[in-house]
Amino acid sequence: MKFKHYLKLPVLILGISLVILSSCHSRRAVMKGEPGEIVQPQASIAEKYSELLGVDKGDIQNGRLYAFIDDWYGTAYKFGGLDKCGIDCSGLAFLLEQQVYGITMPRMTSGQINVIKREYESDLKEGDLVFFDFDGRKFSHVGVYLQNGYIVHASSTKGVIIVPLHGAIYKYFSRCGSVTDSLTTSAQTE
Repeated sequence: MKFKHYLKLPVLILGISLVILSSCHSRRAVMKGEPGEIVQPQASIAEKYSELLGVDKGDIQNGRLYAFIDDWYGTAYKFGGLDKCGIDCSGLAFLLEQQVYGITMPRMTSGQINVIKREYESDLKEGDLVFFDFDGRKFSHVGVYLQNGYIVHASSTKGVIIVPLHGAIYKYFSRCGSVTDSLTTSAQTE
């Protein structure tokens, strides 16, 4: 009778371990090419994001960018997080710039704001950073511009999502711009 109780403990530990490991799993979209390289997207990804952004399928050209977004889409928000168990806005921008464009930039929004060349909204390009002032704090939130007026960001309530820049978030808009050439050059020579 005592032997049965000893068998239950390893089975219970194994079960709990599987639940924990599977709760933060990755959906891993295929990211072909090297950071900074523009590669064709998978057809299913091009179709999905062209519909979401309201553009032609042929306008979805950066396969690495949209595979990255597809992989992280829906990941929960976690302040200070940098993995599939949770990520914050600056962490998402940090990883996206690094893995898609090969750019290493500061991890926090307070540093990220200092590495952009300020631009007008009408001049935004895919990969540019867009900053917001939440709770009366300057540059407290960041998103990454996609195209056709949409950004991807880590929402504190909905996780990683794509939203129109001129939607509800726009009332907090503060500044936007592209990562400076000096930072891009230094990241590519490392």
